[in-house]
Amino acid sequence: MPIQILPPQLANQIAAGEVVERPASVVKELVENSLDAGATQVQIDIENGGATLIRIRDNGIGIPKQELALALARHATSKIATIDDLEAILSFGFRGEALASISSVSRLTLTSRTAEQQEAWQVFVQGREQESVIKPASHPVGTTVEVANLFFNTPARRKFLRTDKTEFGHIDEVIRRIALAKSHIGFTLTHNGKIIRQYKSAQENTQKLKRLAAICGDDFVRQALHIDWKHDDLHLSGWVATPAFARSQNDLNYCYVNGRMVKDKVINHAIRQAYAEYSGNEQYPAFVLFLDLNPNDVDVNVHPTKHEVRFQQSRLIHDFIFQGVTHALLSAEQLDFSEPQSDAKRANEIREPQAGYKNMTATVRPNRAAAGQNLFGFNPSPTEKESHTPTAAKSSAPSRSEKSSNFLPHFMPQSAHSPSSFGREKASKTEQRLYAELLKTPANQASPTASIQPICASAGSLLRALALVDNRALLLQQDSAFYLLPLNKLQRMRFELMLSAPNPSKQMLLIPVVFRLSDEQLAQWRQQKHWFEQSGFEFTENPAQRRITLNAVPQCLRHQNLQKMVVTLLNQSVQKTSDFLTALLDLTEPTDCQVLANAVNLLQETEQLLNRQSAIKLNDLLIPVDFSSYLS
Repeated sequence: MPIQILPPQLANQIAAGEVVERPASVVKELVENSLDAGATQVQIDIENGGATLIRIRDNGIGIPKQELALALARHATSKIATIDDLEAILSFGFRGEALASISSVSRLTLTSRTAEQQEAWQVFVQGREQESVIKPASHPVGTTVEVANLFFNTPARRKFLRTDKTEFGHIDEVIRRIALAKSHIGFTLTHNGKIIRQYKSAQENTQKLKRLAAICGDDFVRQALHIDWKHDDLHLSGWVATPAFARSQNDLNYCYVNGRMVKDKVINHAIRQAYAEYSGNEQYPAFVLFLDLNPNDVDVNVHPTKHEVRFQQSRLIHDFIFQGVTHALLSAEQLDFSEPQSDAKRANEIREPQAGYKNMTATVRPNRAAAGQNLFGFNPSPTEKESHTPTAAKSSAPSRSEKSSNFLPHFMPQSAHSPSSFGREKASKTEQRLYAELLKTPANQASPTASIQPICASAGSLLRALALVDNRALLLQQDSAFYLLPLNKLQRMRFELMLSAPNPSKQMLLIPVVFRLSDEQLAQWRQQKHWFEQSGFEFTENPAQRRITLNAVPQCLRHQNLQKMVVTLLNQSVQKTSDFLTALLDLTEPTDCQVLANAVNLLQETEQLLNRQSAIKLNDLLIPVDFSSYLS
């Protein structure tokens, strides 16, 4: 047989074999088209499991008369226009194959009206011939697509359909998945004229809670742990169930990337790894998670059904999700799920997952207006670039014993000189040369014991650092007098100076720390939260859940055990600012100084702070050393 180009009808049917697997595939494609059109109400009518009729009606923007026939052609779409659009997909559909594929294996009727038109128009296509007929019709603003006699011209495909109940079950699952991601959109699903599902538009917390409970069940809602995890362009939100809610099958696994439901191995592996220490191999976690990221960093044009995606930084995505879920499970150990919660209380606990990105102005062409704007498509200023230098999340999880004894969160350095884990920026040759010069010690520079001479504020001459004594004190000399300076007291003074500064510098946490408060702790939190804020701590609180979340800490405390520090303070009765500062300082643990240069740097930093705050004197820490008894 010679090489030849396939007829359009045959090519469409081949494409239909990839896109239209069963009636549920048709429903998915058509409902996603409705969402791309900006619909707020979508009605899905099914007859005989979808084999006889599938009707999707929406109140979207509609299709103009002159574009109706074109909408049924292959590779005709309003979602993308250039190859740049393909690299940053914002809509559900973009290939322009769904309607053409569906119409090639069914009798398809498309009726639509735009707000600018006085009347609606209808186009009808039947099977292979693809001969469209356009005529006027009666229809409100929006679109209705009727797919009748699915696979009527491909008997081999039709005989592989299951029972009506089974096929409708797959359709029901598709609507459940879409309704979870689009709580502000109303969905009505009927089967053989009977309303089976009716998800009303959920705008308030109580309504959103009811939708989540209707889809995932009341038990899931009671055991749900809310996640709101952010790092640069990454945002993970949603809910994961406690390990006690583990299931014998993975029927409660809902995962979305930029609002698109996916089945991704990287995401599933990260979640399973986070649950590994809590559940066995035969148990599956339950979760509803939404991952939002820069669309330029994910490729959705991987699989015909768009169920799979490919990440540019798959390892970073894996570690980011793993740490987010791990932290939620760790915080769950403090929670008590034994008491039932009222609907009003849970309404405040469970919120609609939304990305916390800034509202940035982007240029949106008319053909993409319905799909939404690219929130990442902006050019940050140099200041913003420096303050958002990305760093990869750590991938290793602490062991069970480490979690109980050393609960130390990981931190994100915010310096502009932090190495970028994305590998997008490299140091120039000039920067490398300057950095190498910084590492060199000039030939005429003396040793630290002679060259570094801290200045005591009340002394008339210089103090010289001579030696580090047992890694616990500095031996200093002033003229003919010698002194010991305990490093633990010096570090405490440095902490005190930095925490009492007017605007203490902060360090953002990569993994925020969540605290569940008792009645006594809640009362102390109300008393102390202003002092925490003055010292450089940054919390967000949820009074309905009796939870506070630590998002930033004073830079000087970034290596401290923050969990222990906050809990201990909230267990104490503190009545004034000085008592709070004293209690906070008592909880700090000094850092070991094993090198003289590090100890001298600590002294210099403290003296610089003393120059700005003269209320504290360094001389109070000096211990005179008398060598005369050893020399006589």
